[in-house]
Amino acid sequence: MYNKKIIALDLGDKWIGVAIADSTGIICRPLTTFLLPQILPELKSIIDEHKVFLIIVGLPKTMSGTSSLQTEKTISMVKKIKQELEDQKLIFVQWKLWDERLSSKRAQKIGKKRPSPEEKKKEHARAAAFILQSYLDNLAFKKEISSNLDQEL
Repeated sequence: MYNKKIIALDLGDKWIGVAIADSTGIICRPLTTFLLPQILPELKSIIDEHKVFLIIVGLPKTMSGTSSLQTEKTISMVKKIKQELEDQKLIFVQWKLWDERLSSKRAQKIGKKRPSPEEKKKEHARAAAFILQSYLDNLAFKKEISSNLDQEL
């Protein structure tokens, strides 16, 4: 990946959680959480600082895998953010929607039973990390399958 990074976003109605992959694209960590109105300057800063080439966005689906009102809201929000960043000449960033089912629940289980407001804020970045790790694991699995198919007997 040559020092270019992948980030993931957990888009909420109020907070945006961000996670970042290491330069190998194998593991990730929570990075930050910020308020929705700060998304453009925060994303621009993260993209520039970490040389981001791909943004994975958690796509909320129902447990049966179908779309919901929140799914459509997220898709609309991503299109708007992407367009605004492209208008500011950040067109080299790729975007991918990724199933985020249960990421928020998993992030909540890691925290304290009675989370402080600061701890609650960190849950969004942890949810983004679960989304990103799921994506990275899927990539690794595809590479493993592909390399096993290429081996000669």
